[in-house]
Amino acid sequence: MNLQMNEPLPGFDRPVEVLRACHRRLRGCLETLERLHAHVPEHGADAEAQAAAQRLLKYFHASAPHHHADEDEDLFPRLRSLGDQPDCHPQLPDWLDRLTAEHETLENGWSRLEPDLLDIAEGRDAPLEGAAEWIEQYRRHLSLEDEAVLPLAEHLLDADQCRAIGEAMARRRDLDPEPHD
Repeated sequence: MNLQMNEPLPGFDRPVEVLRACHRRLRGCLETLERLHAHVPEHGADAEAQAAAQRLLKYFHASAPHHHADEDEDLFPRLRSLGDQPDCHPQLPDWLDRLTAEHETLENGWSRLEPDLLDIAEGRDAPLEGAAEWIEQYRRHLSLEDEAVLPLAEHLLDADQCRAIGEAMARRRDLDPEPHD
């Protein structure tokens, strides 16, 4: 149940790449949660399960809230403003509405899983009820973002728009948005 969180993030001067890296980390979290969900019924909240639950809790407390805000407050509004461009996909507004609504649904699903993960992290068995459905929903969500929305963002956003998005993302994390050599 190893969760790789040490992949370095690209610089915030490349915000779409930062989002892609976050998605890779999220997919890793989903794989870890899937393995944990299968592990606990057989092995209980052993040391391996506790460590995995602690890593998941850390990630979803520290990084996931920023990620949804990056999209809902910065990326999606900028993409909406470009919806009238001739090379913009006609379904983009519907996709953005769907993804924004799914963020709330996914956060609510996390709220239901979190108490069980807290129990497991402290060595108490817990069923992780609803984990499989939540994992599948999150994977579908990430697929739409990765396969449709982020490629459009790369195509539609100019350098100034990317810089503004990246600066907002860095500020959200209390980081310096400028890359350093």
